[in-house]
Amino acid sequence: MSKLRPLTYALLALSANASAYPRSDLPSTTFSHKDWELACDNTRTCRAAGYNDEGDGPAATLLVTRAAGPNQTVKVELQLADDERHPTPDQLAMSLDGRALGIVRIDPKSSILTLTDAQVRALLPALLKDGRISWSGKGTTWTISTAGANAVLLKMDEFQGRLDTPGALVRRGSKSESSVVPPLPAPEVQAGPVSQDKNPIKLTSSQTRALRAALRKTVKEGDCELLDSTSETSGEFEARPFTKDKLLVSHTCWTAAYNTGDGYWVVDAKPPYSAVLVTTSATDYDDGVISSFQKGRGIADCVATATWTWDGRAFTQTSDATSGMCRQITPGGAWNLPTLVTRVRKSR
Repeated sequence: MSKLRPLTYALLALSANASAYPRSDLPSTTFSHKDWELACDNTRTCRAAGYNDEGDGPAATLLVTRAAGPNQTVKVELQLADDERHPTPDQLAMSLDGRALGIVRIDPKSSILTLTDAQVRALLPALLKDGRISWSGKGTTWTISTAGANAVLLKMDEFQGRLDTPGALVRRGSKSESSVVPPLPAPEVQAGPVSQDKNPIKLTSSQTRALRAALRKTVKEGDCELLDSTSETSGEFEARPFTKDKLLVSHTCWTAAYNTGDGYWVVDAKPPYSAVLVTTSATDYDDGVISSFQKGRGIADCVATATWTWDGRAFTQTSDATSGMCRQITPGGAWNLPTLVTRVRKSR
């Protein structure tokens, strides 16, 4: 029987099988409380997303972004749900507890509305004091819940080392801004050359048995349950040329109601193969990059994504992100909330 693999499981699977060389030394954090969530990546940039109270009018979401380091400003963006009943106007009137805060205009290319600096300054304290924050246009009003905002923004301050400084969002104090931790550069990954031969290698029965034994040694029980399955839906091994002395092998590891996960291994070109597992939650491979795209639920209004890039020695994880909570904002999710970002330089 196929297992149900919700977004939280997919995230655990992605992180647990990240790479032959996992970057556990890079700081990041995630946190959620009620209608708000936080994702801070390895450069120490933090993104906090808030949503409307489910059932309280048309859906909307707010994104608060702040880079690491002293004296950093806060950027706030608003996104309205794809909803034919409540089409997005070209501009919205923003108000706080009934007080007008001016117009917010939509970017026609991205359908995102960006608040002005003055609107941000008014918004942030209101989030902490359960203010009534709304945007209105064409007879429709959108709101954002403040439930959970205080805890999430406090966690953001804590991660970025802003507690008790003048620039803290929640717990301000007189501590010098110079004490705020600096940003970190995104790691650079030089992509290594790989074979462009996309034709699978035909395996003999004995090669298949030997490969299966080598792969089995790399996975924990339950991580790749279809590796030993004989059912018609379990798939077959696919081995392809990869480098001059390595093969890239894949096999379906699990299936679910709306997700699948393939295992990918780098193996020696000759027996006993000496397999190295990359991940058991992949969905695609192309030109030295393994990727994963996992839905949080069937309508795909929230997803988890990750990539692993060949650097000439091994696959190293080069991205890890979710799109935010499952709140029916838009197909594929509302935001990009990464916990791992890198700069990948392609091989020539």
